[in-house]
Parts: sequence; C-alpha cells; structure tokens
Amino acid sequence: MSLQPSRPPPALSLIHEPPELAAEIEALLDRSFGPGRFAKSSERVREFAEFAPELSFCALEEGRLLGVVRMWRVAVGDQPVTFLGPLAVDAVQRKAGLGGLLVSRAYHAAAAAGEAGVLLVGDPPYFGRFGFKAMPEVIMPGPADPGRVLFRGEPGLILKGPVRAR
Repeated sequence: MSLQPSRPPPALSLIHEPPELAAEIEALLDRSFGPGRFAKSSERVREFAEFAPELSFCALEEGRLLGVVRMWRVAVGDQPVTFLGPLAVDAVQRKAGLGGLLVSRAYHAAAAAGEAGVLLVGDPPYFGRFGFKAMPEVIMPGPADPGRVLFRGEPGLILKGPVRAR
C-alpha cells in the first residue's frame, strides 16, 4: 500500500452568473424544483423584479455547474431591498455546505453594494442559521406562508407592506 499524497480536490469557483450558463442553470433549477417552481409566489416576484447579476453567483468545479443563487432588486413598501431566489444545488452536492456558501456570498455582496438587506421565502431552520428572521408583515404577491418570509439586513430594520418593483 502506497502512502503517496492524493491529488488535491478540484477547486471550487464562485463566479457571477454568466449568460453562457443560462441553459445549464435552467436545467439545474428544473431538477431542483420541478415544474411547480413556476407556481410559487417567489416566481411572481421575479416577474416584476430587476435581476441583479452582480449579486448572483454560480458555483463551478472544473467547469461543472454545482449550484446557483440569484438576486433581484425589489422594495417592500418604500424600502429598497434585494430578493434572494432561487437557490439550487446539484443533488450530489447537497449536505456539503454549498448552499450556505452561496447564500453567504450573495448576502455579503448585497451588503457591500449598499443594499439594506436580503428578503427570501424559505425554510426558517435552514436560513435561520445565516441570520434570517421571519418578517410576517411583508406581503408577497400570491400565497406564501408568512412564517417562511425571511429577512436579514440592517439592524433594527423592520419591513412592512407589499413586495413590489423598485
């Protein structure tokens, strides 16, 4: 048995979403969420929100797409914020922390860009680990469980009202 050092694992790259990955990203989203993804209230937000490619990221390993997080410019009432979603990770990579890495990178990019915070609809135990808290007075377009409408942002900032275009 040889104790030769093994080859290091391939490097993971987080890059802004390039247009040439659009088809791969759509395929990953389809695999992750199925056809029901278009019926969600988050999809209603994406219909009117402005896409923020400079705040959106893809995770690549040796050129292979492993995950994606997209960000959008919206307002809640009169408060401009960003909206996170969708977040998708290849099934083989789940449980490896890649989703959390993408959420963290997107949140910090938004903060560095001067955004007041990040809003999303998601699982409270999962996103709570990253500092997201319920914002039940945010009104999503279409049905959404108020306990799953989550926000992380400037300390003390409370969001109230409908999600709308900026």
